[in-house]
Amino acid sequence: MVPAGRARTVGIAATLSSAFANQLGAAIGALAFPSIGPIGVVVVRQFVAAAVLLPLVRPRFWTFNRHQVWPVVLLALVFGTMNLCLYYSIDRIGLGLAVTLEFLGPLGVALAGSRNRSAILCAIAAAVGVLAITHPQGSTDYFGVALGLIAACCWAAYILLQRTIGRRIPGTQGTATATGISALVFLPIGIVLFVTHPPTLFGVLCAIGAGVLASAVPMIADLFTLRRVPANLFGILLSVNPIFAATLGAVVLGEGLQLIEWAGIVLIVGANVIAFALNREGRARSAAEDVGIEPDAL
Repeated sequence: MVPAGRARTVGIAATLSSAFANQLGAAIGALAFPSIGPIGVVVVRQFVAAAVLLPLVRPRFWTFNRHQVWPVVLLALVFGTMNLCLYYSIDRIGLGLAVTLEFLGPLGVALAGSRNRSAILCAIAAAVGVLAITHPQGSTDYFGVALGLIAACCWAAYILLQRTIGRRIPGTQGTATATGISALVFLPIGIVLFVTHPPTLFGVLCAIGAGVLASAVPMIADLFTLRRVPANLFGILLSVNPIFAATLGAVVLGEGLQLIEWAGIVLIVGANVIAFALNREGRARSAAEDVGIEPDAL
């Protein structure tokens, strides 16, 4: 048996690697926008997610009852909408800012579940951070910001639906089924898109790379780490996503950020770290339970 300390260290390393792969995949996916657009990247990403998770889990979806089916269908819709809004937001306001806005979703869930007065300060810090990265003015792309905020709401709904599914369906069968439904929904869109606008080879390869790095790698890594990392620590580790996104946006996509925008990112990341660190309830349960996955099934 692997010692608890070593298991946690391995889990932390895997979580950080997963976050880096996720944002690298998003950056590579953005390179495909001129060829297939954000929706083309999302279509490929949904297919890759289904292709990885369905054979791995082999869900018995035909056995689901009515109370099990509806949250799975909702999760599929939320999953697709979240990715679609995020990638269109990336196209309009950049990777770092879009991912930071999306990250308000899990932060909101963490704050809502916290009984500490410090949660109010975290919420204020996050609000100031949003103002800093959007710095409202005449040239602000409000639609891009709105898409990022919609993606944040979808991520919050994703977490809550995962918890519901985890209580009603054993293991990761619900999540796997949801990815399959989402891929089916995007199938006709992908067919029309690729027939009417044939993509370049570079665009297809970038989209596939985005699907592997932003879907397949995080899914496999999370299945490996969720039993090894407590929920509050898992949330803190996820806080590196906006930092990775902003850095990779600058390196891969040449997206420069102003000092005030970096300050906003730091405020939101800091609020998330504090929110999860103060969430005592999270210390009493595993990260697997926090996202709706039964530990025994991993």
